[in-house]
Amino acid sequence: MRCHGATVTRLTLIPPSLKLWGTKLTNGPDEALAKGNEGSGDTMNDNGWDDSAAAWIADMGELGDFGRRYVLDPVMVPLALAGRPKAMLDVGCGEGRFCRMLASQGVAVTGIDPTRALIDEAQARHPGGTYIEADAVKLPFDGGAFDLVVSCLSLVDIADAAAAIAEMARVLEPGGRLLIANSNGFNTAGDGEGLGWARDANGAKAHFRIDHYLRERKQWLAWRGIRIVNHHRPLSTYMKLLLAQGLRLTHFDEPRPVADAPAARATDYVRAPWFLVMVWAKG
Repeated sequence: MRCHGATVTRLTLIPPSLKLWGTKLTNGPDEALAKGNEGSGDTMNDNGWDDSAAAWIADMGELGDFGRRYVLDPVMVPLALAGRPKAMLDVGCGEGRFCRMLASQGVAVTGIDPTRALIDEAQARHPGGTYIEADAVKLPFDGGAFDLVVSCLSLVDIADAAAAIAEMARVLEPGGRLLIANSNGFNTAGDGEGLGWARDANGAKAHFRIDHYLRERKQWLAWRGIRIVNHHRPLSTYMKLLLAQGLRLTHFDEPRPVADAPAARATDYVRAPWFLVMVWAKG
């Protein structure tokens, strides 16, 4: 997951040969997204999530960060409920916030995350839900077990996105839907020294700088006690992986903040949309 609304410190780029798990994030054009899940078979110790779990839980609270509360939730919740789902899987559920939102609408929810502390927190906050410590690249469910699968800002955290997307498609029943919220590729291409928002002589944000958009890479992000690995990939990578599973795109959006969002923060999300949202149908 990426986190929005925090000043993020860009740290060392990780060599492509080093296998690390992913994370899920959310926040805004000046912040990091934070917590997702997945991996290439390694443990969360490799990407900072075990050490960052407590800080992540404190940072999210119950309402979530700016990006979730004012940009994604108003779009994601109606889209999730549109098909009247009976059984939802949240891949990279973190502390379980999105699961609780859907459960309050009568949906049977299951959340998976590879970070034990986050799963424990999710279960404690929602005893009626099912929360499992598991890897997105090897989901512990039969094929076609869910009519809705959700990945909310977790793909940027996953090292092996191809395997994770294949697993999401496998556990989706025919006619089911895969709902994805992800960081825009130009957002993650703006993580790095000398990138992101450039400021004018008065300190105002002038424009958003990116580089090496087509070069996939891993990099450490840090803010408010959280230090995790994120993965930059161009949008074309995700589109090819999803199409390869025979899925059909039925919805695409780059949502803007809702009208009552704090204006000072909302402006950044309009100038450089932080997220994209997609719905893919199986069969």
